[in-house]
Amino acid sequence: MKFRKSLLLLLSIAVALVLAACNGGGDDNNNEEGQEGDGQKITIFQSKVEISEALEALATEYEEETGVEVEVIGTTGDDYFQQLQIKLNSNQGPSIFSVRHITEAEKLQSYLHDMSGAEFVEHVAPNMALEYDGKIVGVPYGVEGFGLVYNKDLINPEDVATQEGFVETLESFNGTDVAGLSLAQEAYFLIGHISNYPFSLQEDNYAYVQSLNNGETTMSETAEFQAFGDLMEDIRANIPSPLDISYDEQIGDFATGKTAMIHQGNWAYGMFADYDLDFEIGMLPFPLLDNDKLAVGVGSNWAVNGTKDEAEVQAATDFLNWMHTSETGQRYIVEEFGFVPAFTNIAAENLDPLSQAVLDATNAGQTIPWSHNYYPANLVVNDFTPAAQNFFLTEDVTGEEFIESLDAAWDNATK
Repeated sequence: MKFRKSLLLLLSIAVALVLAACNGGGDDNNNEEGQEGDGQKITIFQSKVEISEALEALATEYEEETGVEVEVIGTTGDDYFQQLQIKLNSNQGPSIFSVRHITEAEKLQSYLHDMSGAEFVEHVAPNMALEYDGKIVGVPYGVEGFGLVYNKDLINPEDVATQEGFVETLESFNGTDVAGLSLAQEAYFLIGHISNYPFSLQEDNYAYVQSLNNGETTMSETAEFQAFGDLMEDIRANIPSPLDISYDEQIGDFATGKTAMIHQGNWAYGMFADYDLDFEIGMLPFPLLDNDKLAVGVGSNWAVNGTKDEAEVQAATDFLNWMHTSETGQRYIVEEFGFVPAFTNIAAENLDPLSQAVLDATNAGQTIPWSHNYYPANLVVNDFTPAAQNFFLTEDVTGEEFIESLDAAWDNATK
């Protein structure tokens, strides 16, 4: 009797061990294949309201595929960065969040996970990752770019490839029914974007901005700004006053063949939907000092919260990896989010010609950075714009004096 009880006990233990081994083996396999979330959850708090619904849909697909729960937290208003800081400082920070540029990265450095070793990061386009202290702490949402949007029937790219050729081309339209170039009166279209070039042609544009902030140099004594002042004089002499041209009018005049070139970005293409363009368009570099690269920047970057536990950090990194390497994630980036991809492994078909120019330049590394991200707060609207308005309004203000006025504007913004 005792023998039978012992035998039954041994058999029960054996069955239990087999079942446990089977279940344990299954869990290991699923974890290796990334198919089971094992109860893991991550949260995303990001700044672009316009992609929120699409991101929630992507999160649902990811959860169905992997078992990892992804909660997308909405933002309200224009104070995203302030909201983010409050969440992080109260230990309620998300797993993944948005960081626009190095200035924000400096403020959040203690929260930023180093993604340098993540495999998908190797596909980030040249010069587009957000780096801080030698580490990759952000990967780009997508890219945008600006330069000379041109009418291919009216402009030969070779003629405007140099600063001298560009000015000669503007002069060639004088006395005709077509303006060679137009700017627009809105702050960033008047001076905010075009002022990037002398900054971005510096060897280290961020360090140059810091030297201005610290009073260690001035624009007036910098060769690139001296050339910019001269070129702005030539532009003023050969184009209609931008103070009389709104963004809508700038787009309309270009679309109807009244302007050969406009200084704009790839975002402008959507404005042409109201017009029946009967010519091809493209985008060229603004040739200050014969610059041959488009100004391309990143609106925001994905960052991982490095203060979370190891499992959550890994889960957040896995999600970003999947979003940028899987067919589903890549489709969402291009088709649902509407981004021009900043990853060389993401194909984008049927882009408009301006976005295609930005993508080609990005993947080829033929870009200069956006420097206005590093300007003092409200500089463009409150300080640079009045200086530019005075320059275009008063013809006897020289290019040299214009640059001096930008120096004064910068000093005022950094008081």
